[in-house]
Amino acid sequence: MAALIAENFRFLSLFFKSKDVMIFNGLVALGTVGSEELFSVVAFHCPCSPARNYIYGLAAIGVPALALFLIGVIWNNHTWNLVAECHKRGTKNFSAAATFLLFGSIMGRAAVAPVTWSVISLLRGEAYICALSEFVKPSSLDKFPAEYGAEVLARFPCRDVPANLTKFRDEVTRRLRYESQLFGWLLIGIVAVMVFLTKCLKHCCSPLSYRQEAYWAQYRSNEDKLFRRTAEVHSRILAANNVKHFFGFVALDKEEKELVQEFPVEGVQPSPQWNAITGVYIYRENKGFPLYSRLHKWAKGVEGNGPTPEGHELLFLAS
Repeated sequence: MAALIAENFRFLSLFFKSKDVMIFNGLVALGTVGSEELFSVVAFHCPCSPARNYIYGLAAIGVPALALFLIGVIWNNHTWNLVAECHKRGTKNFSAAATFLLFGSIMGRAAVAPVTWSVISLLRGEAYICALSEFVKPSSLDKFPAEYGAEVLARFPCRDVPANLTKFRDEVTRRLRYESQLFGWLLIGIVAVMVFLTKCLKHCCSPLSYRQEAYWAQYRSNEDKLFRRTAEVHSRILAANNVKHFFGFVALDKEEKELVQEFPVEGVQPSPQWNAITGVYIYRENKGFPLYSRLHKWAKGVEGNGPTPEGHELLFLAS
């Protein structure tokens, strides 16, 4: 039971993987701020019509946030690693808590841009004022003329109101902007607390020392860069060989000729090898030695993804 609890807590490390991710998340947030500012200036125009204001205001906050969230899910490598894992091996190697936290990692990172969008929208207040101006109770406004109702209140965001209602428009705008900014600051506070607690749990529950975790992050980065670079060269040479086989010659530039001469490619990797290095990876040790990736495990000839008599899982997900 203790081992199972430790396993589930260690998966909390999914949410943060390296300083590079924090920098990337910061850049995503800054890009989202700029996009929101541009959207507010160019595209946001409140209809100032009863029933339409509410839908338009919520759509201005929610629809871009939803789109950014889906883009974040699509761009996350964990998403497709999880799809490959489920397709090839199922989820038999993961507990329910581990699977939940893996989804949490994907959702958490995808939420950076939509949360930023929502926060900036709330702090600006324009969409919130547009959505809720018609719902302000006239009775809450001191000496508000009885002949005016929701239709006039809905026009407040557009400043298209009779002169005698200008002071009421300013009061409604100020009140709704206060509420909007309050919700924005509360959202910032909640997110900050969640990030802090997750970061603390991550460091407390990590099975790796700080130095080994830093080394692992460097290894993953270097392996990914070298794999992509080598795959690009390998595919180019293989394509050149196939084109030459078809036409009898291949038109290569000087750099490509040097690559073909330096790195002869005889064939392609079989599908079982690609499947072996694709999918979600759980950090494991074999006979006391760490295996830092699926490629590393394949190179060492270690089979399976579950615990074996020769090794044991530390249940720390590769990011």
